Amino acid sequence: MTHFKGQIFSKLPHAGTSIFAVMSKMAADHQAVNLSQGFPDFPVSTQLIDLVHHYMKMGFNQYAPMPGVDRLRQAIAFKMKSAYGVDYSPELEITITAGATQALYTAISAFVKESDEVIIFEPAYDSYAPAVKANGGLVKYVKLLSPDFEIDWAAVKMMVSNRTKMIIINSPHNPTGSLLKESDLQQLEALTRNSDIIVMSDEVYEHIVFDGYSHHSVCRLPGLVERSLVVGSFGKTFHATGWKTGFIVGPEELIAEFRKHHQFVVFASNTPVQYALADFLEKSENYNSLSEFYQQKRDFFVEGLTASRFHPIPCHGTYFQLLDYSAISDETEMIFAERLVKEHGIAVIPVSAFYHNQENQHLIRVCFAKTEETLSKAIELLCKV
Repeated sequence: MTHFKGQIFSKLPHAGTSIFAVMSKMAADHQAVNLSQGFPDFPVSTQLIDLVHHYMKMGFNQYAPMPGVDRLRQAIAFKMKSAYGVDYSPELEITITAGATQALYTAISAFVKESDEVIIFEPAYDSYAPAVKANGGLVKYVKLLSPDFEIDWAAVKMMVSNRTKMIIINSPHNPTGSLLKESDLQQLEALTRNSDIIVMSDEVYEHIVFDGYSHHSVCRLPGLVERSLVVGSFGKTFHATGWKTGFIVGPEELIAEFRKHHQFVVFASNTPVQYALADFLEKSENYNSLSEFYQQKRDFFVEGLTASRFHPIPCHGTYFQLLDYSAISDETEMIFAERLVKEHGIAVIPVSAFYHNQENQHLIRVCFAKTEETLSKAIELLCKV
């Protein structure tokens, strides 16, 4: 093995391996049921796979256009118009990305410069803050209020300064399963009015909302549409996280700047997958049925835990469920999660991993995007803890 003998100045000196990779490796090492990383263990639609195969055989295997296949961008424009009543130009305001994470990182790279401030809400998906820091920005954290993980808008207002470049929101929310209300977006609209602040809205779980609630997108408010970048994920929507295909929509001026960076990060994403997705989006039931599909899984899982000592926190969206284990142990979340893998054969995510200060609230996150067989086995194991 060779070694680099020069000095390395890390842009992310405190960043380690993602908690998702850590816990998934532990699950594999201990042959545990893996409810940690957020991916389904059931098949992708055979129709969608057949479509990908069709376009591969048809020869659509070379680079796609940098902004994405036109047909797919048109399909997204139609979906956004149907769902939220907003017109996005397929040519100028929609870009296909190599997954939502790439969209998020590229957008942050495009707009955040040295000493710019970015407000994020904790617990927060773990890619936001590192992307800001890697680009020289300063992260300002706002803690969501327990027990419902709501935004304290008075605290947000105090955080805003003349250096605030971006506010990142996420609804339906990973890891808590909470939802932003229309009143939240109205407050955000008022807060950013007459400013240069960009809103980054991570809406990758937009089609997974339960209990009769609606997904409130920034697309619905004119004062937010004009300053917002909205990120979506086909991997989340169509159970194909390994295909790493997502999209970003926003005003022409913001997307033009985004594309300057996008072209040098990935240039373009998977071609046959894009053509297949364009066809698959033509039938709205392929995504509008998701809420019922996942609510059945959530209900099955939560009902199965009634005999356990875990306390489920209400989850109204995503495919994640928080469990309070304070009646079981006073261990820190990381230690408890490690013990669950080693002693009980089940892998979860400690919610402390979503806080910059590793805050401990005796909460773990589990993914219920699994087959009934997997969920039944998980329920059995958790009820024995």
